[in-house]
Amino acid sequence: MNHNLFGLMHTPYRRRDFLKQLSAFALTTGFSGTMLSGCGGVALDDASGLILPSGEPIAMPFDSSIPWWLQGNFAPVADETEAFDLPVQGAIPDTLNGLYVRNGSNPHAADSSHWFFGDGMLHGVRLENGKAVSYRNRYIHTDKYVDGDSGGPPTGGNNSSNVSAIYHGGKLLTSGEIGLPFEINVSDLSTVGVTNFDNSIQTSFTAHPKTDPATGNLHFFGYWFAEPYLTYHVADPTGKVIHSQPIPVDKPTMVHSFAITDQDVVFWECPVVFDLAAAAAGADNPFQWQPEYGARVGIMPLGGMASEIRWKEIEPCFVFHEVNAFRQGDDVVVDLCKYSTMFQGGASLGGSGESSLSRWTIGTGGDELSFSEQIITKASLELPTHDRRFSGRKNQHGWLLEMRDDPNTVDFGGIAHVELDSGNISMWDPGLNNHANEPFFVPDGDGEGEGWLLTYVFNHSSSKSYLAILNALDVESGPVASIELPQRVPFGFHGVWVPNS
Repeated sequence: MNHNLFGLMHTPYRRRDFLKQLSAFALTTGFSGTMLSGCGGVALDDASGLILPSGEPIAMPFDSSIPWWLQGNFAPVADETEAFDLPVQGAIPDTLNGLYVRNGSNPHAADSSHWFFGDGMLHGVRLENGKAVSYRNRYIHTDKYVDGDSGGPPTGGNNSSNVSAIYHGGKLLTSGEIGLPFEINVSDLSTVGVTNFDNSIQTSFTAHPKTDPATGNLHFFGYWFAEPYLTYHVADPTGKVIHSQPIPVDKPTMVHSFAITDQDVVFWECPVVFDLAAAAAGADNPFQWQPEYGARVGIMPLGGMASEIRWKEIEPCFVFHEVNAFRQGDDVVVDLCKYSTMFQGGASLGGSGESSLSRWTIGTGGDELSFSEQIITKASLELPTHDRRFSGRKNQHGWLLEMRDDPNTVDFGGIAHVELDSGNISMWDPGLNNHANEPFFVPDGDGEGEGWLLTYVFNHSSSKSYLAILNALDVESGPVASIELPQRVPFGFHGVWVPNS
């Protein structure tokens, strides 16, 4: 199964009935054989870490008659559970006081047409004074979850809200690929309700907003299927939207993330285009690779006007996630996970072409922007995180999830620490029976990278899940603590740390 992971993850709007309704709405309103196509590799040992159970490697069970996203650790869990005083091996740093919560897809019905379409479910572990105080998992009570999937366009609360968890203005929010976010009660992960920022957002809210560490402002955008196709927003530290700008683009393109520096907003518009005719005809995947549309990078002032944006055409490619961006003199530098194609040939379950962790340098000093690219590594890595105190600033450290090759399914491995300037990589290999998920960085110290990585880990030989805590600057030593969870935590998407107030 030579699927590309993030084609699999982010093939939104695949169901035929849904597509027909969505197309009607739009008309009325105006990796090679690895999951991440890596060549080059990272030398891994088979160490299991200090405390996670591994034992002799055993093959993951796989039933070819069941979709991969409904079996193994992709399969949903049936129960909402809570447990207290969780078993711990090792020592939890006593400076970690707060809640780690991660979002993911968990269909409450017996079936789901794809991993991406499951209902949003949060898994949270509260840490206090060196103890694992509690675990909870809760469905996000979206309109789709409460009322059932109508198949209609994901306006308002009619979306899965299953991709991200965000903490801003003292509120915990969840977001999907498109649609509006939901507010969540931090104390018990119950759903407060859908929010549109006091009616300031009419279309969508991205899964990847950015907080400027200097101002506390939240920068975000939403893409949509009718004009305006792309809209940029800024919310102040209290969560009040103080700035909105429609960004002129010619077609409804998939824009999953973006970046900021201390002075700039950076958009990349790639040629994965929502094809209305294909949607109306019932195509499995209406997002199609259209290289003739072209690709481009746009730079505009942070909090600025859409009229100030400057674009530079680049070779067709696709980007889901970036590590970070920063300004260096007249240059804007972005480190990101890049694919040469996505959904090529109408593929509904992924893309093709090479992938890499790349550094883009966009020169802003001349009359026209300039562009150059450097490949940091072709190792199979994705789902990046960084020290968010350095968001938009020069940073040296990034952490990413390793993708393993498996002929049957998407397989997650260990955690890589990448020194971005040199390309040096150190790796925590949890053993072949263990599978990490996206790491999240929590600071503990003044210097960049001084802190901890939190990641849920699944052991397929025991069918148990753990929360692993790693020293971010010494990942190869393995977890300093492993917290056994009362039930399996399915593979999911993005998480956040909510510090105790």
